[in-house]
Amino acid sequence: METENYTRVTEFVLTGLSQTREVQLVLFVIFLSFYMIILPGNVLIIFTIRYDTHLTSPMYFLLANLAFLDIWYSSITAPKMLVDFFAERKIISFGGCIAQLFFLHFVGASEMFLLTVMAFDRYAAICRPLHYVTIMNRRLCCVLVACSWLGGLVHSIIQVALIIRLPFCGPNELDSYFCDITQVVRIACANTFPEELVMIFSSGLISVVCFVALLLSYAFLLAMLKKHSGSGKSTNRATSTCYSHMTIVVLMFGPSIYIYARPFDAFSLDKIVSVFHTVIFPLLNPIIYTLRNKEVKTAMRKMANKYILCKEK
Repeated sequence: METENYTRVTEFVLTGLSQTREVQLVLFVIFLSFYMIILPGNVLIIFTIRYDTHLTSPMYFLLANLAFLDIWYSSITAPKMLVDFFAERKIISFGGCIAQLFFLHFVGASEMFLLTVMAFDRYAAICRPLHYVTIMNRRLCCVLVACSWLGGLVHSIIQVALIIRLPFCGPNELDSYFCDITQVVRIACANTFPEELVMIFSSGLISVVCFVALLLSYAFLLAMLKKHSGSGKSTNRATSTCYSHMTIVVLMFGPSIYIYARPFDAFSLDKIVSVFHTVIFPLLNPIIYTLRNKEVKTAMRKMANKYILCKEK
């Protein structure tokens, strides 16, 4: 290919979610509301776990890390999308596109690995209750969280390394509201089959394997809890926690599998699934954990009474 005859692409044009002005304004209000709930909700979870002396178990430490990742994850695409609702031409530079892609996969993969760590934490709590404190000590928790971040970093570097080596010399329009490998690969001026194969393996196959493994592990834990259903409040609390984790696993891995575990061809549901994956999912995490966790709800109520309503216990 005589790529020197082409002008290298320096920016991408995003089509956005809609071309109709009225629809864009409605979407702006909806997604701004989502974003304004995600940030305070996750910050409140982190603040509550950090300062409540009763929420010191490893599960809450991991939950605070998940909330932190959700804040970051929702901030990668949402601010740019909200600004673009008022832009005539939705443009993102090549460097900005690569940065968005990098952080999206970095934080997204880190969340997936962290959910795996949280499943291990529940296994230790339910199957090894007498040794739980020894197994899930603070040092191991920090190491597992660091490994989750490191795994996400390695995964993201692989995606970016595959993208930046592709030639972009002609089309520069992405049929989306953000940059991701599935859209960027389609407009490359080269045969991208080998790169797609590696990306599907690194993103899609890993998502499928982790998803199936997590569902099986939680199914096993729930079966164990059924045998001890007469143990009382602690068993009910553990069961509720497992159901919460399973819900988050399905919401996180489902869209990811749909997007990355198939050839990168365009489908009509792509934008809808992407919106759910990048904007709505981070909102559901704090809602699900708050509604299904009595300890967190009680701690939040106490903090509200103390710092907002100025009521001492």
